[in-house]
Amino acid sequence: MTTIVRNLQLVRDRITTACFAANRHPASVRLLAVSKTFSAEAVADAASDGQRAFGENYIAEGVEKILALRGQPGPALEWHCIGPVQSNKTRLVAEHFDWVQSVDRLKIAQRLSEQRPPELPPLQICLQINVDGGANKSGLAPDEVLALAQEVAQLPRLVLRGLMSIPEPAIDFVAACAVHARARAIFDEINSAGVLPAPMDTLSMGMTADLEAAIHSGSTMVRVGTAIFGGR
Repeated sequence: MTTIVRNLQLVRDRITTACFAANRHPASVRLLAVSKTFSAEAVADAASDGQRAFGENYIAEGVEKILALRGQPGPALEWHCIGPVQSNKTRLVAEHFDWVQSVDRLKIAQRLSEQRPPELPPLQICLQINVDGGANKSGLAPDEVLALAQEVAQLPRLVLRGLMSIPEPAIDFVAACAVHARARAIFDEINSAGVLPAPMDTLSMGMTADLEAAIHSGSTMVRVGTAIFGGR
């Protein structure tokens, strides 16, 4: 058993324990393995243990791995762009990734829609929200989310799946839960408004340090890198 496989099993155990503590079924939370800065071989190692979804922050690096790992045994790998997307990189993202979790501007969504190849399935989209107002964080202000969600939901070749947040580190579990609860409240408010063609089903929040708090607060996808692949 490799270190990555052992780490994956430990992270899955953490997710299961957190779900039980929150009275949730473990299957209600997906694990996204964040493989930025790690090699295609490291991704293949995780894939050998059944991990299929991987997150990349750097687009060119991600595309290299996507191309290198096509044809892996088993179900196809699922690639999520979780870093900032600039206008000059939208075509690469639209042509190679399955999900984009970091959309925070209509212009980017429009370009992804226009550039998504028709032979590929629709691109799955999450809107990134800056839920705690962190000065160094990308994302929409909470009061901007609903309007962009309505516009993105109408674009062809895209499917609006939900929201993603990366709050500043919290001092403890209670504080982390409070921040994540704000994102959950926005998610619930938009769904309850009934203004989208279909309800959102993905709330992507929680990383290595705070996945338990995120799951307690309703996360459906945790993005874990360090606890799987090691420090960068």
